[in-house]
Amino acid sequence: MSVRQNVKLFFVVFLFLPVIYVGSELLVPSDIGNNNMEVEIPEGATYKQAINILYSNNLIRDKNIFLVLGRLTGLDRRIRYGFYSFWGRMSPYQVFKRLKEGKIIEYEVTIVEGDSLLEIGDKLASNKIISEEVFNRLARDSNFLKSLNVDAPSLEGYIFPQTYRIPKGLNPKTVLKGMVDLLRKSYTDDMMEQAKKMNWDENKVLILASIIEKEAVTDEERPIISAVYHNRIKKGMPLQADPTAIYGLKSSKFKITKDDLKKKTDYNTYVIKGLPPGPIASPGIKSIAAALHPANVPYLYFVSQNNGTHYFSKTLGEHNAAIRRIRSGYGDDEK
Repeated sequence: MSVRQNVKLFFVVFLFLPVIYVGSELLVPSDIGNNNMEVEIPEGATYKQAINILYSNNLIRDKNIFLVLGRLTGLDRRIRYGFYSFWGRMSPYQVFKRLKEGKIIEYEVTIVEGDSLLEIGDKLASNKIISEEVFNRLARDSNFLKSLNVDAPSLEGYIFPQTYRIPKGLNPKTVLKGMVDLLRKSYTDDMMEQAKKMNWDENKVLILASIIEKEAVTDEERPIISAVYHNRIKKGMPLQADPTAIYGLKSSKFKITKDDLKKKTDYNTYVIKGLPPGPIASPGIKSIAAALHPANVPYLYFVSQNNGTHYFSKTLGEHNAAIRRIRSGYGDDEK
């Protein structure tokens, strides 16, 4: 081989050595054994700090390569915080890709319309998002409520029904703030304008909406049930909403008894005048809309027909007659 050929070969090898090195550093798996590993990139960490965390866990070998990749891809400006799951024989490139895609560990929880703090706390705890102790404390912490502009005894009614994907390790306050923020985002400008026309604040709207949520079965009846309560408020009549009688005493899954209706609590609308001090559950957007837009009907009473619908009456006499008629066949749930 001539000197010229040797020089060419030298330069080819010289040029390709960095490529070979980078390729091996990215594609050859790191030695972390066969076990899965969870690594946290804490909130507020810089990209460089994140790379140091990966390096200290033997997930990468050359930090400088990752720093360059971060700059080239823009990942150094938008890294996602949270817990990442890695497994044995994973290459540094796969580690980087997982970081770039922000594939953190998340838990899914569904809050449904009508859930109370009791059910919500249980769901968050069982999904390892917030412990019941922490949830119950924060949900009633006056300073935390004030920071969220919640003028109510608790977060009851302010946690919007939705399916949430919550990153593992997310601060409980951040979790709850996000749920309250979603309520506010769903509460449209038209709704806020209507509340102003009625001279009702946010808490008052959510209180009535939560009662409607617990009473209504069909969407068609929500505005009518709303009208019954609006009409009662205007006439100074007690609301006599059955679900308020057991709020804070037992789950709404249990049957409401006549003794429940007589219990003296701040929420029982059989013994207090007007609306209770706060919502009794998380209302959906349809119940919120119904609270703000009651039907134009004169009804003051309603009774369940045991088929998901109610019979509405204008007078007590008509209401009692409906109760007798329904009782004769099925039993009743009167207002």
